[in-house]
Order: sequence, then C-alpha cells, then structure tokens
Amino acid sequence: MPAAGFRDCPALPDGVDPSRWRCEVHTAAPTLSMGTVSVRLAPITMTHAEGPLPDGGDGQVWGAMRTTPTTLPGGRGPVRHLAIQPEYGGRSDFYTGRFSLRFRLLGPLPAPGCAIGASAPVDFRMTRSGPSTWVSQDPPLIEFSAYDDTFTAPAAEHCGPLTTALNRHLGLPAKEGNLMTYDASYTFETYDRLGYGRLSD
Repeated sequence: MPAAGFRDCPALPDGVDPSRWRCEVHTAAPTLSMGTVSVRLAPITMTHAEGPLPDGGDGQVWGAMRTTPTTLPGGRGPVRHLAIQPEYGGRSDFYTGRFSLRFRLLGPLPAPGCAIGASAPVDFRMTRSGPSTWVSQDPPLIEFSAYDDTFTAPAAEHCGPLTTALNRHLGLPAKEGNLMTYDASYTFETYDRLGYGRLSD
C-alpha cells in the first residue's frame, strides 16, 4: 500500500452513495525530461475520490498531492544548488490520465515564487505503456506504467533577477522533445469501509 494511506481522502459530493465511491491513493516514481532538465523525481503520492454522481455521470474529487524536492544535477554560478518540486496544478482527470503540475524551483538565489508553469501549469496526457498488473487482491494493489511525450514545457517565471539565466540554463521554454515516464502503483477503498455513512439523498 502507498505509504500515505488514506489520510488525504476528500469529502464526497452531496447525495452520492459511499459504497459506490472509492478513495484511490497512488504513488509514482516519475522521470522527467524537459528542456535540458533530466531527472528522476522524488516519489509523488496523489489521492482522489471517484464514483457515480446522482445523475449517473462519472464524478471525481481531488484530495492531495505529496512529494519532496529533487536536486538538479550540474549548475554553477546563479543556478547552483537548484532543486525542483512538483505541485498540483489545479486540474486532474484520472479517468483519462490527464493532470496538470507546476514545478517549483528552489535554491538559495531564486525568488520564493519561482516556478515552471507559474501562470499556466504544465498539462500532461498520460498514455499507458502496457496493461496494469494486480500485485495483491486484499488489500488491492495495482501497478502500471505510463508516459507523455507530447507536453509543452513553459518558461520559469517569478524568479527575480535570475529568471533569464535560469531559463537559459534549463533550456526553457521547450515546445518539443519533452518526456515524463511514470511507474506507479495504487490502492483503493470504498468510502463505506472507510467509516463514512450514507450521505443525504
């Protein structure tokens, strides 16, 4: 089971049946190439809920994303000791494999708000690399791999006087040649088994 457990499961929409909604927790070990950046990111854990809405449509509710910074290799002068940390970009659709991220740039010199995708986050459309594998039935644990080699990487913004130097060093913006690979596992539990009673109809 992903280490975060079910602590970030979000509240459900009004009028849905908790026994038909499940909280999903997935942990990924991504590799990221964009511009001149090529790095294996620290593990990312995402939590969301999904299930049928009262009108019969597919519903999803975002929960949380947890990760830690990853040091970028190389860099001298104004770009030394630079680290990158993904942040949730505000959009997700786990039925289709689409989600958005910003990439915070951390270090002794960049301004606090420095990020790739600060104004418009990076949009990913993940494609499965092959079939999913059930590692365990009880508790459920499923592994899968996915990738996106079509996304556009924007320039870093809000980095203060270092903005131009950072973008030159990182090769940003980069319209093509970018790649995210995504080896992941996920588990789930229905909300009635998580202690939620039936919500009001």
